Amino acid sequence: MDNCLFCKIIAGEIPSTKVYEDEYVYAFRDINPQAPVHILVVPKQHICCTRKIDETNSVYVAKCFEAIAKIAKAEGLDNGYRVINNCGEDGGQTVMHLHFHLLGGVSLGEKMI
Repeated sequence: MDNCLFCKIIAGEIPSTKVYEDEYVYAFRDINPQAPVHILVVPKQHICCTRKIDETNSVYVAKCFEAIAKIAKAEGLDNGYRVINNCGEDGGQTVMHLHFHLLGGVSLGEKMI
């Protein structure tokens, strides 16, 4: 996608603080962290949101979650962490490229919002 912020980050056109990369996934630190550890985990294939996950692209979602486990371990999030996905405008999604927020490094409590 030509105008997609995350596609440009993945392509190296926009700088980021990369923490993980493989064939399927790119992960980088959020520029506006909401917790001591706040990492965005993004599939390298452009998928706009969870509504568009299907049998042709679900491998990218699985690979994102495999990466999340590796990243959490590397970041020392042994006591737990939160993974968040926002879908669509009403769900709070501001970049229309599927991504997962990995949050941790502090007790996040039970309240979601």
